[in-house]
Order: sequence, then structure tokens, then C-alpha cells
Amino acid sequence: MPLDVMGLFFFAYRDFVSDADTLLADQKFGRAHHRVLYFVNIRPGMSVASLLNILKITKQSLARVLRQLIDNEYIEQKPGENDRRQRLLYPTKRGSDFFAILSQSQATRINSALADMPEESARCVRQFLLAMVEDADHPLLHQLKLTSNL
Repeated sequence: MPLDVMGLFFFAYRDFVSDADTLLADQKFGRAHHRVLYFVNIRPGMSVASLLNILKITKQSLARVLRQLIDNEYIEQKPGENDRRQRLLYPTKRGSDFFAILSQSQATRINSALADMPEESARCVRQFLLAMVEDADHPLLHQLKLTSNL
């Protein structure tokens, strides 16, 4: 059993989310809010249905988180141009600014960890993370442009 990798993964994830968790808690938000902010910021105009597909959560779970982000003016919701029933999500200026702050410490941590590695090792890290994702989600990762450095 790869208990060493599991332990390292646990500690890496704990430290990766720690700064963002503190900032989120100051706004009375949690990691679910962060995930929504992440995907809406990297794909403005994403539909609620697409977001549900990515997050693999219930409509009820997303509705609560999304309502808080909309009510606090981090995200805005607009009807689709072709299908007015479709709900498209966009970050507001406040949402984009907050996402940038949340992402800064995480980007710094990743860049610092990869900085001393040869490019081939950094590519191996990306390939390892990709291999951890279910094969069925690989087209989605490609669509989101999350596999462009592989």
C-alpha cells in the first residue's frame, strides 16, 4: 500500500488549502465556495448544469453555495442567449478580485515546489495528478484547458 504517498498527499493538500481556508472563513465561506469561484473564474459564462457536472454535487448543495456567492456579489447569473432557461455564471469584479487573492498563495506554493525540479519532473507531477483523475473526466480536463502543459 502506498501509505507514504497517501500521507504526503494529505499533508500537501492540507497546506495547499490552508491560506485560502482562512480567507474564505473570513467571508463565512468554505471550500465549496472556493471550488465554485475557481471554475466560474476560469470559465466565465459556464452554465449551472456544467458546473454541477464538474463538481459532481447535488443541485441542492450547489444552490446554497451559489446563492451565498450571488447574494454577496461574487458571482452573477444571467440567462442564456439561445435558451433563456439556461443559467450562465460570471464572476463579478469582487469575485475576480477575491479569486485572485485566494489563488495567489496556492500559485506561490505550486511554483515554489516546481521551481527546483527539472522540467521533466514537473511534467511527471502533472501526469501523476492527471492519472489520479477518472478517465471519464479527461475530456473535461482538456475542455477546461487543464492538460495543456502535459
